[in-house]
Amino acid sequence: MSDDAPKPVSLLRWMTAPLRLALATVLSTSRMNLRALSDQGMTWVWAAAPVIGLLVGAAAVLFRELIGLVQLLWLGTRSEHVVTAAQDIPAWVILLAPALGGLVVGVLLKLVQPMQRTFSVADVIEARAKAGEGLSFWPGLSSALITVLSLGSGASAGREGPMVHLGATLGAQFTRLPRLTAASRRLLLACGVAGAVSASFNAPIAGLLFAHEVVLGHYALSAIAPVAVASVLATIVARLWFGDVAAFVIPAHQVTSYWEFPAFALLGLTCAAVAILFQYSLIGTDWLARHVTLRIWLRPALGGLLIGAIALVFPEILGVGYETTDAALRNQLGLDLMLMLLVAKTAATSITLASRFGGGIFSPALYLGAMAGGAFGLIAARVFPELASSEGLYAILGMGGVAAAVLGAPLSTTVIVFELTGGYTLSLALLLTVSVAVGLTQAILGRSYFHWQLEMRGLSLSAGSHLYLRDRVKVRDFMDPLPEQQEAPDPFDPEAGTPFLRDGDTLTMALRTFDECGEANLPVVDSGDPQRIVGQARHVRSLRFFNHALIEEATESHR
Repeated sequence: MSDDAPKPVSLLRWMTAPLRLALATVLSTSRMNLRALSDQGMTWVWAAAPVIGLLVGAAAVLFRELIGLVQLLWLGTRSEHVVTAAQDIPAWVILLAPALGGLVVGVLLKLVQPMQRTFSVADVIEARAKAGEGLSFWPGLSSALITVLSLGSGASAGREGPMVHLGATLGAQFTRLPRLTAASRRLLLACGVAGAVSASFNAPIAGLLFAHEVVLGHYALSAIAPVAVASVLATIVARLWFGDVAAFVIPAHQVTSYWEFPAFALLGLTCAAVAILFQYSLIGTDWLARHVTLRIWLRPALGGLLIGAIALVFPEILGVGYETTDAALRNQLGLDLMLMLLVAKTAATSITLASRFGGGIFSPALYLGAMAGGAFGLIAARVFPELASSEGLYAILGMGGVAAAVLGAPLSTTVIVFELTGGYTLSLALLLTVSVAVGLTQAILGRSYFHWQLEMRGLSLSAGSHLYLRDRVKVRDFMDPLPEQQEAPDPFDPEAGTPFLRDGDTLTMALRTFDECGEANLPVVDSGDPQRIVGQARHVRSLRFFNHALIEEATESHR
């Protein structure tokens, strides 16, 4: 071989150069992506997600079993068949059991709850805006135990909302892991929420969707996988304990005719009316209760007495109400009874929550939807007997319509109804009913019940968490303080008419002041001593804070 001939090794390297270049590019890109994933704290999220799912699944099992144990003390059963058990119970027990349970709840609210109330989904949404802050472990645990006592003693509310808070609280305990960004901390909350919904309803897909739709407020691709893992594992734990069965085992239903679809749209209108009246009842009763002067420990006891009085006539309102909902889906309730239960359950749930019992609105919304849908179906069958489907089918559609309108979660509620009933063949009718109900409710109320609760507390998050940030950030967070070596300026005279800011003013107030006075820089005075300047605020820097919040929220929802 001559010296000028290419050597075999050099030829091989020349032939494989494109492959080696492609491989190096792939490895470099992979390392860069993995480094970005680590910098965002996602490796910790992935590690924590399965643990959260298992913990929340076990907590959901324990939560449900403890409710059954409390219920066993006076009803003699741990099952969902509360109405059947109540038929064999003396009237005085039905009257007094919720009141006695309420007395215990009231004492616990007074002694152990920091805010003298239990927590719910609205508190989780607020914690999401705070990037995972505000969900302390022991208050969350005591809130769950108070809810156990409430529902076990017959309070007319749901167990899923409080379970969502407990799941989020467990997820929040992992937000102390190192190198977590605000977005990754919110993901840990969502993992707990998804696990709670999926384990409570035996509905893993609905748990995934609910966490994104209600808590995160977006469907970012990076968030789906860890939240799904937590949802699946929580469901597995619940199924290992309770079995793989739907919450409501119902006969097969099918749409009789496509001519029924106008009726399904009209049912959506009916569901919107029921959802709006239900929310007005909840808010109005709560407002009335706040204007009644009564010691906190007596409030649940009095409410329990009222609930017991209603239960003497309508025992169907006691507890979660799954047995009565199931009866509506099975075509076992008459028109008059369903119409009366609409009123009775609305009143009982409003009294329950206004009296500071623990509980949520998931199950009551499903209950009211089943009653409204079943009653609508019976009326439709009388008007158009040849075209109308069974009232059980309308009850399923009503469940989805009212619950979606109240919760402000059309997608996840639709899937919850699918997974609760196994009724996937009703998808077209359910989507139409839910869409009409949610659209009309939003047009009239402009918000879900959860955001209504937050706005009553002075927190407006329905337009985006960045607006909440504007009210949370204070001037002291972005002002330029006086250098330590520099002496404070001469005392400032706030009466001189010169524009200024206080260090405790919100970012919203600062932006408004900058806009009104047109100044680029403003002195900042001590909130406790308005005559002493403590720093300087710059308009540009305040805008940077606000823009950063906008960019961060947009990035999180599209990553």
